[in-house]
Formats: sequence, C-alpha cells, structure tokens
Amino acid sequence: MLCIGGIPLFFMELALGQFHRKGAITCWGRIVPLLKGIGYAVALIAFYVDFYYNVIIAWSLRYFFASFTTVLPWTNCDNSWNTPNCVPVLNSTNQSVYWKSDSSDNLTADALLVNNGNSSAWEYFIRNILELHKSDGIDNLGEIKWDMALSLLAVYLICYFSLWKGISTSGKVVWFTALFPYFVLLILLIRGITLPGSADGIAYYLYPNFTVLTKAEVWVDAASQVFFSLGPGFGVLLAFASYNKFHNNVYKDAIITSCINCATSFLAGFVIFSVLGYMSYRSGKPIEEVATEGPGLVFIVYPEAIATMPGSTIWSLLFFMMLLTLGLDSSFGGSEAIITALSDEYPILKKHREVFVGVLFTFYYLIGMTSCTQGGFYFFHLLDRYAAGYSILVAVLCETLAVSWIYGIERFREDVKEMIGFKPGLGWLICWKFAAPIFLLVIIINGLIDYHPLTYDGYVYPAWANVMGWLVACSSVMMIPGVAIFKIIVTPGTLRERIKFLTTPWRDIRPACELVLIKKNGHSLQGKVLEDGEAECPQGKELSREHVVVLTYKDLNCDMEKVDV
Repeated sequence: MLCIGGIPLFFMELALGQFHRKGAITCWGRIVPLLKGIGYAVALIAFYVDFYYNVIIAWSLRYFFASFTTVLPWTNCDNSWNTPNCVPVLNSTNQSVYWKSDSSDNLTADALLVNNGNSSAWEYFIRNILELHKSDGIDNLGEIKWDMALSLLAVYLICYFSLWKGISTSGKVVWFTALFPYFVLLILLIRGITLPGSADGIAYYLYPNFTVLTKAEVWVDAASQVFFSLGPGFGVLLAFASYNKFHNNVYKDAIITSCINCATSFLAGFVIFSVLGYMSYRSGKPIEEVATEGPGLVFIVYPEAIATMPGSTIWSLLFFMMLLTLGLDSSFGGSEAIITALSDEYPILKKHREVFVGVLFTFYYLIGMTSCTQGGFYFFHLLDRYAAGYSILVAVLCETLAVSWIYGIERFREDVKEMIGFKPGLGWLICWKFAAPIFLLVIIINGLIDYHPLTYDGYVYPAWANVMGWLVACSSVMMIPGVAIFKIIVTPGTLRERIKFLTTPWRDIRPACELVLIKKNGHSLQGKVLEDGEAECPQGKELSREHVVVLTYKDLNCDMEKVDV
C-alpha cells in the first residue's frame, strides 16, 4: 500500500500544490474544473477529522498535567472513581487485567474483568477521564466533563495562536513539535530495550501474521493509516507545497520525507512492542493478549507500563509531552489545509485571517464539546469510524483518475519537468495511472462488501447513528458529483461544449498576459506574473505568493493599465 499508493500519491500532491500554487479547492478547479469538488471533498474530510482528532490531544494534555505528582494517579485504587474490583498497577503482577486486541477495540468492563479485577490504569481512563460508565450509549451522552472541556479549549488556543498569522508563525512552532518527538522516541527506545521481556515483544513485532491479510478491514485500515501518516487526501500537502518556490526540488522532498516518515513509524514500533514484551513478561500472558489498538494502547497499556518503571513521573511527562507535540503537529497540518483551501478560493477570508481562524476554531470547539461529555467516547468512536475511512479512499481515487486520465499523465510529467528539470520515470507513471487506482478501487469494494454496523464492546449503535455516520462519510464524497453538476448547469453552451470546457485545464484557457500589484516591504509595485502566486517586480526579482496582494487578469492584448487595490 505504501509503495503503490502512499508514496506516489504523496509525490503527486506535493507536485500539484507546488506547480499550481493554491490550496485544495482552487488547485483542483485549475487542474480539472469539472472535478473541483475533489478540493471541497478533501477539505471537508479534514474538517470532520478535526472534530474528534483534537479530543485525543486533549486527553494527552489531561494526562500530562496529571503526571505532575510523585505517585501517578492511575497506579492505585484509593480514588473516588475506583471500584471494589480495582487492582493497583504496582501490585498487579500476574493479577492485573490486560487487553485482547479485536476489531471493536474493546475497553469496557465486561471485556476486562479478568484475573480478579480491573487494572487501576483502565479504571482511570474509563471511569475518570471518560466517565463512560455514566452513559449507556450515544443516545444518552450525559453531562459535560468540564475538566476535558477546559483541556480541549487549551488545545484550540494553542492551535489558534500557532496558525492565526499563517506559515510565518506555524513554521516556527513546527520546528519544536516535529523534532521533539524524535528526542523522546530515542529515550523511550533505549529504556524499552533494557526492560526484561522486551526481546520477545520486538520479535513479535518483526514476525508478520499473514493470516490477517485475507480480511478487507485490515487493508482499509492500512490504507487509511498510510494516508493519515503521509497526508494525501486531506489537502495538507497541496496547502504546504503551494508555499514552495516554483523550482524547488519537490521530487527530492517527496522521497526524503516519505523515507523519514516510514523510518519513524518503524522506530515507533520498536518503542511500543519492547514495552508490550515487558508487560507480557510481568503478566505471564502472551503478547497478543497484552496488545490492543486505538486509545487503549496509548492511554491504558503504556501508562501502566510506565508506572512500573523507576522514575515513572519523568517517563510519564516525557511520553505525554511527545503525544502532545505529535498531535499538535498533525492538527496544524489539517487545519492549515482547510484555512489555505478556503482562503485561496475566497480571498476575503485571507484578508481577515485572524478572524476567520478564530471563527473556525470556535466552531470546532463547540462540536468537540460533544466528545467531552460522559458518553462522548461513543460520538468519538462514530466519527473515527466514518469521517475519514472510505471517504478518503474515494477522494484519493478520484484524484488519481483526474490527473492520470483527464488532466493527462504526460502533461503532469511535463509540469514536474518544468519545475525540477526532468520527468518522473516509468515506475511513477504506472503507479499513478494503473496500480494505485486499481488497488484503491479493490480496497473500497472489498471494504463495502465486508461492512458491518458499528458496535463497541457489545454495545450496538442504533440505526440512526449508523445512518448519521454514512451521511458524514457520503457528504464529503458527494461534493465531487455535486460540484460537477453545478458547473455543468452554470456553464454556457451545449452539453458537449460544457464538458469540453470543464475538462480543459485552467492554464489552457486563462489570458496570456497578467498584471499583479505587489506589496513588498510596505511599497506597492506593478509587475508581471511568472507562475500562479509568484510574481516579478520591475527590477526582475521573484517574490513568493505571500507578497501578492491583488491579482488581476487582463485581455490578450496585454494593455498596461493601472491596477487598483
């Protein structure tokens, strides 16, 4: 999946963003005007993901502040949220409950009442952080947990003040949020491999289980994880690449970034499974029974393992600080994708970016409050399942088909050559035109055939919840045919003329001469556009897109007229 779909699509989106110099909506409107809805679709997917993704960061922040104590609160059973079945972490060798990995990502009591009780780490997350025991389902969310609401507010305030001024501020913040996790990962790796039983965990990590490859859900999850990790399909790559210089070596960027991303994921696997091997050693249980997926691994299993180590407070602070920086880094990317896409399409938003970003995050926060209720995890789980599963696969499939079969793969290769001096090779062409679309289509079809209504540890979501989930998933995908139909209706001419016009790239029909008003260091100059978003002032110096204030297209005779702000 990584070689056929992930890296080729990562390179494709970076190249498209750098060449067309716009966010997702405007960019796809210029590549294939008929399929401008792809831009709206990927922006909407990123929009939905931000509804629940920042809740995970809020959980991490809550754990981080709770770690400022000599005795971590999830290590004992002397708290108001504990039950008589609670087993303290520090006394739980061969007694404490451990977690079985299954498709429903079970965390609740029925699944975890094993060996005389519940782990105190489990009770801390389920009964204190989530208070899930006070809700009986998504139709009874209960009261708002104000400690989580404040944590979520703090997350959005961090995001706002990191993004409100654009890449000039977020670029500086990312230097820390991107590099600090590597420092912590190395520390945790060194600590993990020194723990007893870590070798068994690493061996389990490196030995593949080929039997699960027959399950369609595994392939859908793998594809979604690749796209979450690398970023294609969310508009993030288009947004950030649009700020590159036109002749930046995007090919080198794509290869180096993809390799670093994969190496980081591989390294993180050693960090996680060395600790799982240690937990298996302590409990006497097989690793497959210790391991779990989703929030259970991050907020139950790993905190419990940390609590058994000497200097547990320091390890806990480092671990949750790493989660915070990782989460914020990803959140910045998703939010910037939406901000850039809408700002490029609707320039008035760019002029009032601070207000726009503030309104956007306020709306995010109001929706996110749903996940801060006592039954908010049920809402979180619903969005996690439907917001960016099949919809992102469909969106990326449409991207590959639009570039390869409508825009033209040879034209795209020529565009890349214009930027970096050479065309991508035959292998890239095969992946873009044949391998990636076929693979994505097979995954989507098999996933839909193998679909099961949403459940969570014996709790069956009501029919209306599944319908709402599918509406969320389909709403983003339906932007593609919806915008296409709208374009056909409003475009003049016969149906054949409309289709021909709407499948012609924007640069083939734009005026041949363009004038631009440039603002540089407080001075306004009239210059000529070299590429979309780049301009040349009378002295011949190239300016990046953030200096372009007003762009006005003139007719073909290129009359020099004054451009008014």
